[in-house]
Amino acid sequence: MRFSITRRIALAGLGAAGFARPALAQADWPRQPVRIIVPYPAGGSTDVLTRILAERLKERLGGTWVIENRPGAGGNIGIDAVAKSEPDGYTIGSATVGHFSINQYLYAKMSWDPDRDIAPVSMTWELPNVAVVPSEHVPAKTLGEFIAWAKAREGGIFYGSPGVGTTPHLSGALFCTRNGIRGTHVPFRGAAATIPAMLKGDIQFAIDNLASYTSIIESRQMRALAVTSPTRWPTMKDVPTMKEAGMDDFVVTSWAAFVVPKATPAAIVQKVSQALQQIAKEPAVQERFQTAGARVLGSPPEDVTRLAHKERPMWQEMVRVSGAKLE
Repeated sequence: MRFSITRRIALAGLGAAGFARPALAQADWPRQPVRIIVPYPAGGSTDVLTRILAERLKERLGGTWVIENRPGAGGNIGIDAVAKSEPDGYTIGSATVGHFSINQYLYAKMSWDPDRDIAPVSMTWELPNVAVVPSEHVPAKTLGEFIAWAKAREGGIFYGSPGVGTTPHLSGALFCTRNGIRGTHVPFRGAAATIPAMLKGDIQFAIDNLASYTSIIESRQMRALAVTSPTRWPTMKDVPTMKEAGMDDFVVTSWAAFVVPKATPAAIVQKVSQALQQIAKEPAVQERFQTAGARVLGSPPEDVTRLAHKERPMWQEMVRVSGAKLE
């Protein structure tokens, strides 16, 4: 009987140790390199802003943080890699509004589902789009002047974007539709390719991420006609909002959040989420983001889900208006 009782106690101890081990592992996290997958090319706004946050996460949480760019298919390739990674806290994805609220309406088939396969960690930033024209090739100095010029232009205008179904594409399509402008969409591989085409006069217009155009606007080679945020942007206070420029109900911001594979331990998710919320309050980080044309954010995971679900009807309608469809 004594042996039986002792054996039971020993087995119970082993069971307790089994439960304690994962908790201990999570407390020691990160013990190996953490990979942040950016689903867009290096040098773009998502890549640049993610790297700023990775620097601060390394300083706050320790360990090694590695950025891995996995572009393609509107960001689906990179987030698919996140969704199919081991849910151990060592793979994080830098997802955007497209992954949460647009791509499911744009693509006929998707290998992952935003609600089923990934879990949000925290909001990371939002940035407005800005309506821009090349100063040398478009005479308009206000949004109203541009609309009149574009409507009178034989053959209409060409507007650029970093790809089919991106927020700049959908914003441009909605803008042209609502103003009766004959606009032809020209997709590029990011703003780095769109900008040279605009400077040559091949493209007359874009409503693209402010972060990608700040320096070219400051050089006066591009003229900013309006921003799509609800209020004026702090570093460009002379540029009106869309509403101030005469277009009501055109508030469109591009936002992002960190995500992890669905079954990632809640303790790790909370650890990263809380760190990001603290980082978002740092004045130095706020200034770096603002200079880059974005606003740094931090939030509980549930705020990401709430916003994604709220915006889906709007983006679904914009995809319909654009006529965009991808396989």
